[in-house]
Amino acid sequence: MTRTSAVSLIRSRTLSDVAEYAYAATAPAEARLIFLAGSCPLDEHGDTVAVGDYAGQAAKAMENLRTALADAGASAEDVISTRVLVASARQEDLVAAWEVVRNSFGDHDAPSTLMGVTVLGYTDQLVEIEAVAAVLDSPSPGGPGCPPPAS
Repeated sequence: MTRTSAVSLIRSRTLSDVAEYAYAATAPAEARLIFLAGSCPLDEHGDTVAVGDYAGQAAKAMENLRTALADAGASAEDVISTRVLVASARQEDLVAAWEVVRNSFGDHDAPSTLMGVTVLGYTDQLVEIEAVAAVLDSPSPGGPGCPPPAS
């Protein structure tokens, strides 16, 4: 399946430019939306990695997010928004996680919300990343919504 990103980032000319992301994003009506569950810093055995390390957990959560996106036929460039949850009341912990997430997306700075929360679901978990992506799938040879012709 050929995939084209449908995401258009919107940069406000009237809001402050200190935010390290676009303030909004759009996708056309025909885009296929992908809603990803919170990506956690778990290894293939379900164990929390990088215990006590906000940046390390953010890196593993991003790695797992990229895997989930690929499994859904998308990539990080197709993300239309994120929510980064950090189990801490300390701003520097939130920033440590955010810097990893922001750098992982490179120039694709989709709208994002960074939140400090009390606790997350897994033992020793400090970071979780939710995302929504949008893609345009190429129509099959039979037309939109049609299966390919039988051989």
